[in-house]
Amino acid sequence: MISKDLAKRIADLSLEKKAEDVRLLNLRPLTSMTDYFVLCTGATDTHVKAIADHIVDKLKSEKIRPLHIEGYARQEWVLVDYVDVVVHVFQPDKREFYSLERLWGDAEFEEIRDE
Repeated sequence: MISKDLAKRIADLSLEKKAEDVRLLNLRPLTSMTDYFVLCTGATDTHVKAIADHIVDKLKSEKIRPLHIEGYARQEWVLVDYVDVVVHVFQPDKREFYSLERLWGDAEFEEIRDE
């Protein structure tokens, strides 16, 4: 699966668990670190965990496994690294504080909505 398709699949999976403010940031022109960030927000620690678990479980069933996961202990910001796509599932205050959209302000972004 190419990175943009994977990013969109992850965004759709997050919406299945009612994630809010889902965005894809295209980092390809800016860095070699990764191709895309998928950013989304969960209302509580339980919601953040549910979103992250859903993404990981569904992709595992499709034979796509993350390289690394961090943040499960506190569940304020869970990062799931699929190498070409890095998923960030935030609680609202952490998303505002770290403001990755501002930090990567030169990146093209796409808002993903539930249709």
